[in-house]
Amino acid sequence: MFLNKAMCISVMLMLFTVSFAQTRPDTLRALDEVIVTARRYKEIIPAQRFAGEKLEALSSFSVADAIRYFSGVQIKDYGGIGGLKTIDVRSMGTNHLGVFYDGIQLGNAQNGQIDLGKFSLDNIEEISLYNGQKSEIFQSAKDFGAAGTVYLRTRHPRFHDGKRTNTVYRFRTGSFGLANPSVLWEQKINHTVSSSVNAEYIYASGKYPFRYRKALPGGTVAWDTTAVRQNGDIHSLRLEGGLNGYTQNGGDWRAKTYFYNSEKGIPGAIVNNVWKHSQRQWDRNFFAQFSARNVMPLPKNGELLINIKYANDRMRYLNPDTTLMYIDNAFRQQEIYASIVNKYTVLPNWDMNLSVDYQYNTLSSNLPDFVFPERSTLLAALATAVEWQRFKAQASVLGTFVFENVTRKNANRPADKTEYTPAFFLSYQPAVPAGIAVHAFYKRIFRMPTFNDLYYTDIGNIALNPEYVTQYNIGVRYSESFGNDRPLTLNFRADAYYNEVTDKIIAVPKGNGQYRWMMMNLGYVEIRGIDLSASAQLHTPLQITASLNYTFQRAQDFSNPEDNQPEAGTYGGQIAYIPRHNGSAIATVAWRSWDWNYSFIYVGERYHNSSNIRANYEQPWYTHDMTLGKSFRIHAGGKQDSSFAAKISAEINNVFNQYYDVVLNYPMPGRNYKLILKLEI
Repeated sequence: MFLNKAMCISVMLMLFTVSFAQTRPDTLRALDEVIVTARRYKEIIPAQRFAGEKLEALSSFSVADAIRYFSGVQIKDYGGIGGLKTIDVRSMGTNHLGVFYDGIQLGNAQNGQIDLGKFSLDNIEEISLYNGQKSEIFQSAKDFGAAGTVYLRTRHPRFHDGKRTNTVYRFRTGSFGLANPSVLWEQKINHTVSSSVNAEYIYASGKYPFRYRKALPGGTVAWDTTAVRQNGDIHSLRLEGGLNGYTQNGGDWRAKTYFYNSEKGIPGAIVNNVWKHSQRQWDRNFFAQFSARNVMPLPKNGELLINIKYANDRMRYLNPDTTLMYIDNAFRQQEIYASIVNKYTVLPNWDMNLSVDYQYNTLSSNLPDFVFPERSTLLAALATAVEWQRFKAQASVLGTFVFENVTRKNANRPADKTEYTPAFFLSYQPAVPAGIAVHAFYKRIFRMPTFNDLYYTDIGNIALNPEYVTQYNIGVRYSESFGNDRPLTLNFRADAYYNEVTDKIIAVPKGNGQYRWMMMNLGYVEIRGIDLSASAQLHTPLQITASLNYTFQRAQDFSNPEDNQPEAGTYGGQIAYIPRHNGSAIATVAWRSWDWNYSFIYVGERYHNSSNIRANYEQPWYTHDMTLGKSFRIHAGGKQDSSFAAKISAEINNVFNQYYDVVLNYPMPGRNYKLILKLEI
């Protein structure tokens, strides 16, 4: 019944959004051909972005490796090529980050985490990061529903000089037994439709030396040894296919299928003098999605966006070690998603938007007494944007309606939930000085408890409330070009922010024992921070670009006022793994067919527990990475018109061979190398 109720409400609201776009039917006329050029509302607060050559220049193997160069980002990396990699923006928690792939959100109803290490950069054209949300209103209701968002945009086929086919081959090899071939094939079907196919295979042994050192509180070294990381191998296959098209009235559509299959070892934590683990994990992810913008006749002042998606994910975890606990768990989750977005231009400087999304999730498992949950989520967002001279403003309110059910008999289910969450974005550009603008935003949002939070056998708690985040941000940005023909461009940005996380979902001991746990709403965190970024581009025969990012954060745990003992209390302590200071630097120098890239990351001292005592202290770490590349052309048969582009690159990562842990007892690789060959035909 809950599913029928949710679907009925969804259909009614979606029909209403269609009628919203058709409020002026008198403007429709029968014409032979209509080309609509819509005014796209500009973002109030620009994103942090890596795109094109700048993205390719990074010494990054996956999306997670590239995102860590943004300001305000902390990454949890469990080591190696196949290790789990998640990111946390402004210390609000991984589950508060929305990740969008070609405009549609990647979901994980089981635990809410997206492993960004699975996503290769080979087919990615742009990565952008927004705090709060993307500050434009022509977007799905899902886009309004996270505290921060990352957008991954895959490569769109482009054909030059009359070509109908593009082919890109890449091969990487290097440390850890890496073998990584990939191929991208793009085909122009006709003047409006093109296709693309991308395939990539990764193998790595995952074996790398690391240093394991422990010092006693008095400074005496208990042990200091070097070993080789074991059981970190990975075999993975990624396949993507896409169709892209345009319509005569200026609309466009995009269809995509994605398949990922992997088997990997889980090297585990180095604790209790155990150096090798035998756990394995198998992942299989599939989704198909379709997005269309303005593909049907619309009134002059209207725009319409439709998104549809189906996803099917499987995961198996095996722990064959019977000295601990034999575990062989399998999970399967499915998702159905549909969205309708309507924007209407009321006046030349005033837009309105209504978005309605429906999402249906299921989870099944072989866990004992599993309840097989189902969740229907309806989201409706109403937004408006106004632009007046040098002032821009956007406001939105998101309604979220969640209907929960379990299919096992005699099992309880959580109550249905209804939440309304607002957001406001402002920007002002004064006349003097030129190139400067100030901006601010306020947003309140929440995240639902995951299926694991609610239903994991003997741990889940169906009485959990949503976890709320309130965000305040004020900032300034400056951009200016100098010199004749403007060869030098400088950009600067500063943001100060304050976030509150309430009803934080945490695990606490159940009863008097320490071996059984339960999820509870007990956490409260206050986050104060400053993000600074600066970049420069010099366009001369010697092309030079450089950027710097710095973040200061005071993220304090105020969950339990009674736990304020100075010797071991957590009250007021910096939350786990959040440094007060971290930053990054990137420099690129290009001359003729050569390019040299340098990147640096610094993460300051941290604690692996909110109890900020010496025993929980984690030292700062930093890495230097460098890449040298040479581009050239290969002539086939001595004919100029049959030549194709090629590039060979050599990477050195962690140049100074620093041994460090991002997560305690999960050692990261030392100095390592890659050799990359790229052919474009």
